[in-house]
Amino acid sequence: MSTSERLIESTRELLWERGYVGTSPKAIQQRSGVGQGSMYHHFDGKPDLALAAISRTAEEMRDRAESEFTAPGTVVERITAHLRREREVLRGCPVGRLTQDPDVMADPELRLPVEATFSRLRGRLADLLAEGCANGELDPGLDPVATASTLVAVVQGGYVLARAAGSVEPFTLAVDGVLGLLGGHAAPTRSA
Repeated sequence: MSTSERLIESTRELLWERGYVGTSPKAIQQRSGVGQGSMYHHFDGKPDLALAAISRTAEEMRDRAESEFTAPGTVVERITAHLRREREVLRGCPVGRLTQDPDVMADPELRLPVEATFSRLRGRLADLLAEGCANGELDPGLDPVATASTLVAVVQGGYVLARAAGSVEPFTLAVDGVLGLLGGHAAPTRSA
């Protein structure tokens, strides 16, 4: 792994664990094994390195969701796969946790990849739900945009509930609940 990659990966881990304020240049250097001179050779400073780390994390989250959304199966099966995929629930969402960091949210550059990730996720889910309504899989009265926002909110809220309880159970129950609600909008199957 190159020096810049070690710096980005170490910063990603630290941001997830400690947030922006708790991620000092010294902590990044210690975690990555890279000296101060090398760090500042590759990045202009902590904000520049944090932006690279946040952007990488956001891109990976978007790419993983996209692979789930474009997999074979019905719309509901693809959404279910996305919601039920393996996650480090008790650590929280690496992108969602950044919304709780006032320094990230106050900096337009650092905030942009976070905001873009959730906007893209809601948009792709809305597209899938609209596809399900159009192809007869889901009730045509279902609001794809509102439902997509609900799905994202349930996942992010599920992380919060799980962390508060110290158990993945609240996350699992939240996902089960929203899938049950979505299933209530499934079009009745026709018998042959």
